[in-house]
Amino acid sequence: MAKATLTISSKNYSSWSLRGWLLTKFSGLDFEEIVTAPDDPSARAEILLLSSSILVPCLRHEGAVVWDTLAIAEYLNEVMPDAGLLPDDRIQRAHCRSISGEIHSGFTTLRASLPVNLKGHFPGFKIWSRAQADIDRVWLIWRDCLEKSGGPFLFGERRTMADAMYAPVVTRFVTYDVKLAPPLKAYADTIMAMTEMQEWIAAAREEPAEIEELEVEY
Repeated sequence: MAKATLTISSKNYSSWSLRGWLLTKFSGLDFEEIVTAPDDPSARAEILLLSSSILVPCLRHEGAVVWDTLAIAEYLNEVMPDAGLLPDDRIQRAHCRSISGEIHSGFTTLRASLPVNLKGHFPGFKIWSRAQADIDRVWLIWRDCLEKSGGPFLFGERRTMADAMYAPVVTRFVTYDVKLAPPLKAYADTIMAMTEMQEWIAAAREEPAEIEELEVEY
């Protein structure tokens, strides 16, 4: 049987590719990466339009072609059920799906004003009031999850789809020097310290190409 493939775009700029890649890594599914060139039209659309509906990332596995990060998450949960991408408890599963859906379809001001840029670091970055409202909502989601689960991940000891979905937000907070309360900082540090995140970040820093439109000051 052919190995699964996951098509992704820029590791430095693409939040959606990071989500799909982390989900696949968390699942334990053996896969091969296919990386589109930064100047590929679909890759640029996925990054610059900040859209969750572009066909990257895309998972191909045993005849199935799955795009959109939430669809990838649900598919991986189905084919790799022991990975725990969703919590065991029915109520927690509903909560996990809800906050994953919220980050998937919302937070547009946060995504537009603090674009993912793993090679960048902007201490003292000025946050728009509307972006701050999105940040406040993220903080509330994280705090609620961590208080209920005890951490270190949003739903306890095991990583779920929610941690993959919020991982790019963690990188944004690091890049733009967003200050976090201690429990939230501990969660962000846990995400950044994951072996998978370290692997992704190391590869992102090796990318030679830059996308000029993301150098605009927001």
